[in-house]
Amino acid sequence: MSAFNLSAFSAAIADVAAAAAPVTASFTTHHHRTASAFHWRDGYFVTAEEAVEAGEEIELTLASGETVKAELVGRDPSTGVALLKPAGAVSAAPLAKADAVRPGNLAIAIGSSQGSALAVSGSVGEVGPAWRSMRGGTIDRRINLAVNAGSRFEGGPVLDAKGALIGMLLFGPRGRALVIPYETIERAVETLREKGHVARGYLGAGLHPIRDGAARGAMVMSLDDNGPAKAAGLALGDIIVAWNGEAVHGPRELIRKLGPDSAGAAVRLGVVRGGEQRDVAVTIGEKPLS
Repeated sequence: MSAFNLSAFSAAIADVAAAAAPVTASFTTHHHRTASAFHWRDGYFVTAEEAVEAGEEIELTLASGETVKAELVGRDPSTGVALLKPAGAVSAAPLAKADAVRPGNLAIAIGSSQGSALAVSGSVGEVGPAWRSMRGGTIDRRINLAVNAGSRFEGGPVLDAKGALIGMLLFGPRGRALVIPYETIERAVETLREKGHVARGYLGAGLHPIRDGAARGAMVMSLDDNGPAKAAGLALGDIIVAWNGEAVHGPRELIRKLGPDSAGAAVRLGVVRGGEQRDVAVTIGEKPLS
């Protein structure tokens, strides 16, 4: 590639970043670090759920440098999305939805820090099917990035080469940069605007990983007095090994199944008690708001 083409390419990336800067904002998290947020539409901003706490006062620093108080409308731990409503009107136009991306496509992560614009470019490293988060949320597509972005970018938008929105930047295990895709954000925002939270399944049991002979599963270590597990007859020491006939090898797998779509569902749990396996019918509850 010639020096002229490199210069044009560099300028094009900078132009995409500059066009997106007005929709971004930053705030100081409860961990005393900076995170990003961006305007979704109708004056609402989205950011990373883990960066906010219920009841805390949030001050957004907009791209103009102006600082405004923002209300936490709701948060969804299952998808990692939090919804904010700043005081006053927001004039920035929302970002357009990106077309489907492929591995190797250009990806530009945008952030903000006290009114200063942040941008870093890289590529889409992996695109895969829908997956379940550790907290049971359905993420519509698996999109991992080959982007070297610091923590100030968390909660900021990820754009394609046209400046359209692929999704929101989060960090997964070992600090891997991943994207919560547009469709997932859209679904979470709709529910958060309506209800202020996204329902999560609730079993009402404290669990511990266990391997007892050939049985691997989640041992019941405690039971909530008014929880679904106790009401269904689960007992301390029971080992949950299956969910509707599908093997469960530990608490993490079980928690993944307790997503928003599980609340109210009738489930057959395979349980080992005293060395004998039995089925226990449980109606999954809705996790109480904390």
